[in-house]
Amino acid sequence: MAKSLAIACLVILASPVAMAQSLANYAISGDGIDQSLTGAPGDATRGRALVAERSSTCILCHSAPLPEVRFQGDLAPNLAGAGSRWSIAQLRLRLVDASRLNPATIMPSYYRVDGLERVGHSSQGKPILSADQIEDIVAYLASLRD
Repeated sequence: MAKSLAIACLVILASPVAMAQSLANYAISGDGIDQSLTGAPGDATRGRALVAERSSTCILCHSAPLPEVRFQGDLAPNLAGAGSRWSIAQLRLRLVDASRLNPATIMPSYYRVDGLERVGHSSQGKPILSADQIEDIVAYLASLRD
């Protein structure tokens, strides 16, 4: 009985619902998320490195002022001047869950795990980016001023 209960607890803890509960709580206010997901500002230098990495997928669709990165995307807005166009709160919501602003967007929800349909089995219940990574990218994008 104890072994069955332990296995059931492991299954619950590994489920997408339990993993979703480990995400930082946030409140959407208008078209943004006012409060940092981590309680602290991000690091723009780390954010720049994340945007430049193809694994973050940013640069696959967006272009950015990253002259060292070849073959940048052109499907989405250029990130140059992003800090002039959007507030920190607006940038944060766009990264966390852009579908809140545009349900037809092709931009992934980088910090959402619930209600997603086309997620690989090994990635279910896991956000694409951590709260720290979101805040670092927000800091970098906010630094991009015209």
